[in-house]
Amino acid sequence: MRSTRALLPTVLAGGAVILLVAVVAVGTHVHGFAHADRPRALVAIGAGWVAFAVAVLALRRVPERVVVPFVLAGSVAVGLAALTGPPNLSTDSARYAWDGIVQDAGTSPYAHVPTADALEPLRTDWLFPAPAGTDAGGVAVCPAERVDPTTSVPSGEPLCTAINRPHVPTIYPPVAEAWFAAVRTPVPSSAAYWPLQVGGLAVSLAVTGGLLVALRRRDLGVRWAAVWGWCPFVASEAVTNSHVDVLGAALVLAATLASTRPAGVRRALTTGALLGLAAATKLVPAIAGPPLLRRDGWRTAAVAVVTFVLVYVPYVVGAGSGVLGFLPGYLDEEGYDSGNRFALLAFLPGPVATVVAVGLVGALAVACWWRADPDAPWHAQVVLVGGTLLVVGPSNAWYALLLVPLVALSHRWEWLAVPAALAAGELYPRMAVIRPAMGVALVVVLAVTLVRASRPARLPRLTWRPA
Repeated sequence: MRSTRALLPTVLAGGAVILLVAVVAVGTHVHGFAHADRPRALVAIGAGWVAFAVAVLALRRVPERVVVPFVLAGSVAVGLAALTGPPNLSTDSARYAWDGIVQDAGTSPYAHVPTADALEPLRTDWLFPAPAGTDAGGVAVCPAERVDPTTSVPSGEPLCTAINRPHVPTIYPPVAEAWFAAVRTPVPSSAAYWPLQVGGLAVSLAVTGGLLVALRRRDLGVRWAAVWGWCPFVASEAVTNSHVDVLGAALVLAATLASTRPAGVRRALTTGALLGLAAATKLVPAIAGPPLLRRDGWRTAAVAVVTFVLVYVPYVVGAGSGVLGFLPGYLDEEGYDSGNRFALLAFLPGPVATVVAVGLVGALAVACWWRADPDAPWHAQVVLVGGTLLVVGPSNAWYALLLVPLVALSHRWEWLAVPAALAAGELYPRMAVIRPAMGVALVVVLAVTLVRASRPARLPRLTWRPA
């Protein structure tokens, strides 16, 4: 009788995970590129979050002895489901693949724009499909979905390409570029999106494993690893759409755990090196750094800066100042230079919004550094990263991949409202949508924080201990 009672919760949780896997698999075939497809994509994203919530709540009743294999199996299943379709919310992985192909051919990714005539021998059919012809204005007619007309540089020949912004240099820092080259090296240039998707799955599973080990060693409840491993947001952004931010999140997690090791020079060296590599992956992971500087701060910061500079050296030698790529143009394009990007500060004039945003993020960074617990810095990190995302309101939801492992470590589940809101804003980047979405996320975070602070015994804490 007792064994039956113990088996039933596991069976129910397994059914919830199967439902989640099915929703993720279906969601990979719902594209969000075209305006007409966005409502279906929004429904698919919402269904994924609901299935995820059901699955992690069902996990609370699973017996302790089977939690680790259960979480791992669910993570593998969700990740494999995310492999069943091509990128459906972003075309960034086309640029990743091209940068890898260029590097494997011995050319710096910062030296030429993708449509440069000098790189014509490297063009592949899946990244540069042949035009079906040209229209009356001489513009290429492109037959495939997610393929746009462009021109070769400097010849001006009409082209079709799957790469976004094909007339600007790459924006990605050296560690990201090294990742692109490493993933593309074992496969032929004709291999399309799946190498980066498999690479994203491998890193995602490594994060799940790292969380399981860290949570067990610190007696924080291994069930919380499912917050990352089963999250449909992670499956979509890290695997299906293959965003390199998953690598940055993994490196930040490693730096965070390294910072809690016993005192010594090795701790500062390891933490600083990992933090520098994370920042040299996407720059965004640097916002998780201040709470790690509460202990051995100057040593850790110095090692991080030196690491960041050193990984740039080989690329600077080959391309000079071109290593900055499209970063300045990207900041202007996204509205950060003008101040029009800050959703929650949209009631302010653009320049004023920029000043206020910088002030808020700076004050938050100082406060989180000052209040950080060196033995558990993730509590300050989740507030700093989540708060920064709320202030900045990026149109790219995948930046929030950095937040999810910190939610798992800190148990601050309310911060998952931020990636959920950003996912909606990714489909509908207009202020009329992203502003209320981010506003709801802010209300959720503040409400749960206030309730937790005032009535901790009455708030479900989701400690996920077996009944």
